[in-house]
Amino acid sequence: MRLPSPACCALYICTSVILLILSKSSPLGRSQYSLWNVTELTDENIWHEFFLLSSDGDNSSSIVAPSANSNRTLPPKPTLEQLENQTLRQFEILKLNYSRLFNEVDNEIQNDLRIGRHLPRIVDKALRLLNLKQVVEEIETSVMSKVSCTACKAGAGLLLHYIRSGKSETDILKTVYHFCVTLKLQTPRVCEGIVRLFGGEVVYVMKRTTLGPEEICSFIIGDACDEVDNPTHEWQVVFPPVPKPALVEPVAPKEGVATFKVLHLSDTHFDPYYEEGSNAECKEPLCCRLTNGPALTPSARAGRWGDYRKCDTPKRTVDHMLQHISTTHPDVDYILWTGDLPAHDVWNQTREENLMILKETVAQMVKFFPGIPIFPALGNHEATPVNSFPPPSAPSEFSIHWLYTELDNQWRQWLPASVSRTVRRGAFYSVLVRPGFRVISVNMNYCNNKNWWLLLNSTDPVKELQWFIYELQSAEFSGEKVHVIGHIPPGHSDCLKVWSRNYYSIINRYESTITAQFFGHTHFDEFELFYDEEDKGRAVSIAYIGPSVTPYNDLNPGYRIYYIDGDHDQSTRTVIDHETWVMNLKEANLYDYPIWYKLYSTRAAYQMPSLLPHEWDSFVNKLAESDNLFEQYFKHYWKNSPVRPSVDAEGKKRMLCDLRSGRSHDRKLLCQEIESRIDANSRTGWRAWIYNGLSLSYVSSDNYVIAWAKGTFFTHP
Repeated sequence: MRLPSPACCALYICTSVILLILSKSSPLGRSQYSLWNVTELTDENIWHEFFLLSSDGDNSSSIVAPSANSNRTLPPKPTLEQLENQTLRQFEILKLNYSRLFNEVDNEIQNDLRIGRHLPRIVDKALRLLNLKQVVEEIETSVMSKVSCTACKAGAGLLLHYIRSGKSETDILKTVYHFCVTLKLQTPRVCEGIVRLFGGEVVYVMKRTTLGPEEICSFIIGDACDEVDNPTHEWQVVFPPVPKPALVEPVAPKEGVATFKVLHLSDTHFDPYYEEGSNAECKEPLCCRLTNGPALTPSARAGRWGDYRKCDTPKRTVDHMLQHISTTHPDVDYILWTGDLPAHDVWNQTREENLMILKETVAQMVKFFPGIPIFPALGNHEATPVNSFPPPSAPSEFSIHWLYTELDNQWRQWLPASVSRTVRRGAFYSVLVRPGFRVISVNMNYCNNKNWWLLLNSTDPVKELQWFIYELQSAEFSGEKVHVIGHIPPGHSDCLKVWSRNYYSIINRYESTITAQFFGHTHFDEFELFYDEEDKGRAVSIAYIGPSVTPYNDLNPGYRIYYIDGDHDQSTRTVIDHETWVMNLKEANLYDYPIWYKLYSTRAAYQMPSLLPHEWDSFVNKLAESDNLFEQYFKHYWKNSPVRPSVDAEGKKRMLCDLRSGRSHDRKLLCQEIESRIDANSRTGWRAWIYNGLSLSYVSSDNYVIAWAKGTFFTHP
């Protein structure tokens, strides 16, 4: 998913965050456990566990692709009076000229406390202070300002108040529904679906968290909220006592070497209920369905092949794309498939329907690409509720085993049986593609800050990162190169800061082993860079973020082709070049004839001598200095969409900061230098981005809308 949908907004606004209305594998060596010398390791038991989990621990690993792979002190529980005071403080930091209204709120709190009322009127006053339209926009784009931070703290405080003062779950959810409908955050049926689908889990988690509103919102939102000491969610992975190999400067592959041709598909968001001609301008998170009613004007009719508005991908479009790929690229060696299969109707999903989408999409892939290895990764939309990935300790009624078990069954089409243990444990795995070449798929949902289960315990919930280190260290022992795939990019604001920081350290330690990373989620055509933690100017790794198949929203459908250093004696297994292919959705609907075409080849378009990390770093610097180059990148970023917005200087800074940010919620450290290249001595920068929410609100008229997209100002005429 590129952005949380408006339904997720309503969820966040109606639940944990947003509850401002509650008032939201080389066989050579890898099976030789003696390489680890575990009897000499302090943490022998840790590594022994991962040896047993390893796909090579039983010597059953096989080549997949043919030739051409602590204990923490918890904070004390706040009292009800402290919760109420914290909530009131959040309103005060808005720094708006509402002193009289604050006095009224304070008086009403005192009166409500005297008569035992559960603060309904303070909610009404709070909503007058908060620009809900702006909060909704920021949650949709996963980029928050102080306004969203304040809304989060107020909402979390009120929800905790209701829970800790003894209100029943039924009463809480009724209140959430009431405010969702009354404030017209969504239609009544969407509000009802959100409450029914999300409410029980959120209340379960909030009843058991020991955190207060400030800790909760700093944990969820990140750098737009103040830094808060939160020892419950401060943890570090353990590395084996093996020195990092001496750094060898990477060398680009020679021209003309053997290559792998690799297809990357992401974010299909297949909608089985898409209906041509239905209303594409509905007031719900997902449109273009019969249930949205007839279009009121000809321009509001959903297109035959998809739509630029809040609509997902029709089956005919997915089939047409797969047929085109199988015909145009019959020489694909293997496929990377980085998740998000269901549509964005997150208020209306069931386990049975999401599993149906999984099975149908797998069947499509098998039909169009018979005999071609496919390496999947799990998206955040495969779960229902969306983003909900409970730890193994969760009660059986909330367990995620229903999904992981079926993933194991379906992925077995392409993966060896030896990975079943880790897929069923946490939907992650490691496979040998070719001798000396391995793909590791990670489940990024345990970094997802919208996975509210992490509020209870974010410390590597299924020991995935510790397993990841074991696999990488084993690969280093065996002289293998590794590609990492996943869904949510680790530097994206949707990735939890502490998880992202640990992942960043792992990439740094194993930079000589990991030669590329591949993610999806954002729906845009982009990338993220990782830098040396000591020498912050030296780029060490690149994460490629593939474009979405879905047009949701304002985008053309697209996919990526990579050319990777193939089988030869000096293979680096690095990406040599990549192409993005798109379909012009406007013309497809106009002429009823979809045409897929190559939008650009990276090295040719950007005149890059190679795609090594340091060349990408140089490219980012050039983007900061050249308006023409940036305009070209911006067009590719939006997949040449005819309805793409324009971008101002603040938007440019935000986009380039995203390219520098392989570590989430650390923009202050990672982005100052690149911002200085853009506006030299101007006073704008990351501080302006964080604080702009205090002075800017969502503005709309018949001719102009300021929209927040990845934290930038994109203007639509």
